[in-house]
Amino acid sequence: MVKVLLAEDDPTMLALLKTLLTIEGFEAVNILDKPGDLIENIRRENPQAIFLDVNLGNRDGIEIVRQIRAIPDLQSVRVIMTSGMPRAEECLAAGADDFLLKPYMPDDLIARLRR
Repeated sequence: MVKVLLAEDDPTMLALLKTLLTIEGFEAVNILDKPGDLIENIRRENPQAIFLDVNLGNRDGIEIVRQIRAIPDLQSVRVIMTSGMPRAEECLAAGADDFLLKPYMPDDLIARLRR
């Protein structure tokens, strides 16, 4: 089963994502619920993909993806970023594999995860 880490701070969006991904056969884990260092938790979870919001309250998704890409054993993890603002260029330049502009269709997310 493909493990997808969710870095989303909106509780409603998080619940919808977890339900959708579970129905589609993915293992969905909310990485923001884990105590401790976010990057260390990502390493420990060993995901195949991360769904990362650009704006995470007091955390910057752009900086997080840069940190992920700087760690050799995380470079192969697929990172899909999302935002309500058109920040695709910035996300891709920071190391994201893909970008989804909110609101997006669930089928778009699933298709990108299955690539």
